[in-house]
Amino acid sequence: MAENTIQRIKHFIDYKGVKVSALEKEVGMSNGSFASQLKNNKTIGLDKLENILKKYPDVNIEWLLTGVGNMLKFDVLEEKHSPLYKKTDKNAKNQHIPLYDIQSTSGIIDLFGNNDHQKPVDYITIPKISECDGALYVIGDSMYPLLKSGDIVVYKNVYHHEKNIIWGEMYLVYVNNDGNEFFFTRFLKQSQQESFVQLVAQNPDHQTIEFPLSSIKALALVKASIRVNAQF
Repeated sequence: MAENTIQRIKHFIDYKGVKVSALEKEVGMSNGSFASQLKNNKTIGLDKLENILKKYPDVNIEWLLTGVGNMLKFDVLEEKHSPLYKKTDKNAKNQHIPLYDIQSTSGIIDLFGNNDHQKPVDYITIPKISECDGALYVIGDSMYPLLKSGDIVVYKNVYHHEKNIIWGEMYLVYVNNDGNEFFFTRFLKQSQQESFVQLVAQNPDHQTIEFPLSSIKALALVKASIRVNAQF
């Protein structure tokens, strides 16, 4: 599902450290309206968009409207002396992917919900990668040796996952099964039980788990992984 303008606005204010409530006040939106539009994947009015561009002149309007190019204007990027962004990179799609450090299931729920409280600890850029929604640190060893604790996975949210699962691919999965909450990084495979899904680990010490497909409340496709082998 392609990212729209209001989702890009959310990425931009996360980068700026601006709260949703502050943005609404600054651009003349009613309280809670932006969060509602974001949740329901709606568009934003032209007058409010003009107010955002006036308030934040450093945002690249082409990226904001189409997703093409850099999030920030080239002159702003040059002022930051970033070696990743040059004027010769106009044809490259360099995303500022927000990196989150989530330590609890409640944090995961918020991240894959309205995401009003989770703030990125940093932003990363990966050349030649398609649209992504964020990145997380891996916790646990269920996908070892493919992934180990402390690695970073880059993900894309999956909506209407009942119809959009690509079987055999790796996903971040939030499950709420009769009030019991779980968060997994697993391969998803079809179960022999109707309307069930298998969550398969890479580590042979972790058994395959099955849940009803309806118990999956949030899903994100893992598109890339990053491992830091040394800090020097």
